Amino acid sequence: MNIRSLQSSDYYTLSPLINDWWGGRNMSDKLPKLFFDHFTNTSLIMEKDGEIIGFLVGFLSQSNSNEAFIHFVGVHPDYRKQNIAKRLFDVFFHVVKQYHRNIVKCVTSPINEVSIAFHTNMGFRMEKGDKTVDAISIHSNYGGENQDRVLFYKILP
Repeated sequence: MNIRSLQSSDYYTLSPLINDWWGGRNMSDKLPKLFFDHFTNTSLIMEKDGEIIGFLVGFLSQSNSNEAFIHFVGVHPDYRKQNIAKRLFDVFFHVVKQYHRNIVKCVTSPINEVSIAFHTNMGFRMEKGDKTVDAISIHSNYGGENQDRVLFYKILP
């Protein structure tokens, strides 16, 4: 398995796969081509035998000079539970530290229990929201009306 920087041309390979990887849910609109054109230095692809089996799209915050943000992560269903996302996160942490960033942030949906557990296991902490449901701190309407989100942060050593 090989981890490399995302390339603009990866959009045409990865975009058609995303909805399949999410069981038919329409997720590809959350990753438009602009991410493949403008965030290649901080976004990653994992390949096995030339096939994309995982990706992480992240970027450096333009507003907060010590922060980076993970926008979207995916792992091919056949390769889940093989620490691929963890390896992508670890490489991302290394990359953003080279840019002198020591805080990584990300957002997920409160119903995405797998994502919440993953981020917690990776050492992320929840940012305090305006309400708590089942011990999860939630930011109401963060993603738009009736689009609650869980915000995470991790301070890198």
